Amino acid sequence: MPTRIEHDFIGELEIPNDKYYGVQTFRALDNFFITGVPLSVEPNFVVALAYVKKAAANTNKDLGILDTKIAEAICYASDEIIKGKYHDQFVTDLIQGGAGTSVNMNANEVIANIALEYMGYKKGEYKHCHPNNHVNMSQSTNDAYPTAFRIALLKSLDRYKEALNALSSSLKRKGVEFKDVLKMGRTQLQDAVPMSLGSEFHGWGTTIKEEIGRVDSAKNLIREINMGATAIGTRVNAPEEYPELVTKYLIKYTGCPLFLADDLIEATSDTGAYVQLSGVLKRTAIKLSKISNDLRLLSSGPRTGFNEINLPKMQPGSSIMPGKVNPVIPEVVNQVAFYVIGADTTVTMAAEAGQLQLNVMEPVISYSLFTSILYMTRACDTLRTKAIDGITANAEHTKNMVMNSVGIVTLLNPIIGYEESSSIAKEALNENKSVYEIAVKERKLITQEKWNELFSVENLINPQFIL
Repeated sequence: MPTRIEHDFIGELEIPNDKYYGVQTFRALDNFFITGVPLSVEPNFVVALAYVKKAAANTNKDLGILDTKIAEAICYASDEIIKGKYHDQFVTDLIQGGAGTSVNMNANEVIANIALEYMGYKKGEYKHCHPNNHVNMSQSTNDAYPTAFRIALLKSLDRYKEALNALSSSLKRKGVEFKDVLKMGRTQLQDAVPMSLGSEFHGWGTTIKEEIGRVDSAKNLIREINMGATAIGTRVNAPEEYPELVTKYLIKYTGCPLFLADDLIEATSDTGAYVQLSGVLKRTAIKLSKISNDLRLLSSGPRTGFNEINLPKMQPGSSIMPGKVNPVIPEVVNQVAFYVIGADTTVTMAAEAGQLQLNVMEPVISYSLFTSILYMTRACDTLRTKAIDGITANAEHTKNMVMNSVGIVTLLNPIIGYEESSSIAKEALNENKSVYEIAVKERKLITQEKWNELFSVENLINPQFIL
């Protein structure tokens, strides 16, 4: 394999000539084998880095500090990456020391070498287009990395919102389908009062729909960028008007409603937006996990559990027990939720660990947020397509459970009072009798007509105040 020699201030390295990345990326590969997950697995991040470099090149050209030919070559290279090419050259581990310097240099080196070939030069002939001098002009890792990170988050969150909305819609469709299915509501796992299965599903749809608003609120914080802050927010090595102009280019290229932070020093060290977003993801994960718990309960049995609903049969449930089918889809969603809750703790500690003018822990924040968004998106899609959409109800069984429940005695309170109702409940439990048998047949506290009015399916599902 032909090679080339590249150097940095630490020394020289031999680089395989088929690689578009260079010496600093090679050092990162040697230093940081942590997750084994390369930057290329986050295409939104790779593309966002290319947007940042393209915007910077055009801004520097407009301000008269970057040669037009070099700027055009950088833009060409960036556009190739934006189209999806060369992503396999983004190889640095997502968790690394150096506050993301390795990611930034990976992008700078790949873009420089694509640009060199475009201009008719060989890889590594950096005097014609240098990773630092030209591709990274007017930038620092400390503004280029977080700006690209935020653009990538915004793109990832768009897909996540679609998954949330689709799941909410699926749950609400089941709410309509099951609107006439009578069942017993429960509090503290004990019989409470009747309801419809449809209202239960509709409630889940509503609680997931609420999360879209929370995501939008978090996105508004992510829209703030510090591009042009350079090292610590003082704009050192960036020309006048650079931050404002590069932001305009980024808005144009990405279609994201970005805005430049008012205080670049604060924006360079602050990671509060990531904490907020992580908290929103955790909140939704907890809701998804609670719904999954409920689905597992409602489908339990089938003969010795609740058996109110049937989840789609996805796979045999045991290597030893024939015929057993497990609620594997809600189970996997539970596990995703546990991961996201843990990742939120990681983001929290990483945000707290920043010192002075920079938070060097941003790589682990990016890893945690990217994986959480991806896993939550997939969990929503999986729960919807492999569970919710195929659920059926055991309507006759749920109705029988309601009418055999002692909990229905609550509807008698306005007519016969709490004390008498309690007495009926006690006798029903102790003597294994029905509420109907005691209230109507034995004690004759209400008439058959009144019982029929109170305990019609319609009134049990949509109760009216009846005396």
